Amino acid sequence: MSTIVTTLGTARARRLRTALTVLLAAAAAVGAPFYFAPFQVFQLTMVLLYAVALAGLNLLVGFGGQISLGHGAFFAAGAYTAAVMLDRYGTGHLATLPAAAAGCFLLGLGFGVPALRLRGLYLALVTLSFAVFLPPLLKRLEPVTGGSMGLTVDKLRPPAWSGLAEDQWTYFVVLAVTAVALLCARNLLRSRAGRALRAVRDDESAAEVMGVRLSLHKTLAFAWSAMFAGVAGCLYTWVIGFVSPDSFGFVLSITLLAGLVVGGLASLYGPLLGAAFVMYVPSVSQDLSEAAPGVVFGLLIITVMFVAPTGLAGLPGRVLGAAARRWPRAVAAPPGPAPGTGPAPEAEPRPGTGSGTLATPTPPGPAVVDAEPVGAPPRTEKE
Repeated sequence: MSTIVTTLGTARARRLRTALTVLLAAAAAVGAPFYFAPFQVFQLTMVLLYAVALAGLNLLVGFGGQISLGHGAFFAAGAYTAAVMLDRYGTGHLATLPAAAAGCFLLGLGFGVPALRLRGLYLALVTLSFAVFLPPLLKRLEPVTGGSMGLTVDKLRPPAWSGLAEDQWTYFVVLAVTAVALLCARNLLRSRAGRALRAVRDDESAAEVMGVRLSLHKTLAFAWSAMFAGVAGCLYTWVIGFVSPDSFGFVLSITLLAGLVVGGLASLYGPLLGAAFVMYVPSVSQDLSEAAPGVVFGLLIITVMFVAPTGLAGLPGRVLGAAARRWPRAVAAPPGPAPGTGPAPEAEPRPGTGSGTLATPTPPGPAVVDAEPVGAPPRTEKE
């Protein structure tokens, strides 16, 4: 009974701690655009939209056990879908969001077919090829995509009733979309499809024996991942107001994958930490070394992975575990006499006796023999 009460108390404390953390994070997120400068607000907005892209990549790599080096191509597809709709057809900004999500979902659904036959490095090469050939393809489709010059579209404009600046309004819109996207990813992982996806990641043979359809869930993992990337690309068009093929090279795909690994695979908080890494570390590398920022960026990745092999999301648990091993908690014990100084323990009564104590019998010592010295003459009877 006490174990059940303790377990319930621990679960309640965990839920309370999670709720307080979410409330504090929400309060900090809402108050951030009123405290920071416009450029810093822009950086925070970029962190949020990168977090959406990494949340989708986390579904595929962290929870699905597959690898993709072409996530930047889905990001570009969503960005160009929004840009073409805004520039060629004059639709509203909000109308581009579901179109980018649906288009990239179908694109990922079709691209997930190679995942049924390939795995590991072979799958990584196939996805990388998609990220490599998409920018040249966008340049050749000049009537639609604008070619190498790209497309320039209008940014989000704050309504008059809001009283907000343009950067603040854009931040709040992206924050709302990011919160919904992360909540959808969390609910998806807790659903039956999410449990099946993790079962496929852990052991495909065992999952298939339990009735999980491998082909369906592998393909859906690509589709969900592409959908989140398309939403992030759409937000990118809203924030930047300009798209070009050179903005979505294969380096973007590698950077997103590196950000996810640094943030923490299979972690709900890993995409946010990885997005901050993707946004801020390149600028820090540029400030430290203008000649070779890529070298500094690579060294920073190596340093982070050496300090936190499971990513930044697992660093607090790693630190707490090391502290617990170094300084173990003292087990409370009742004070007692020092060894060898206290009274002897009271013995149990012997059956059949009325005494409350049992005297410990003294073991008989060796018989004392009146020994004669060696070499002495034998004694006489008189002696």
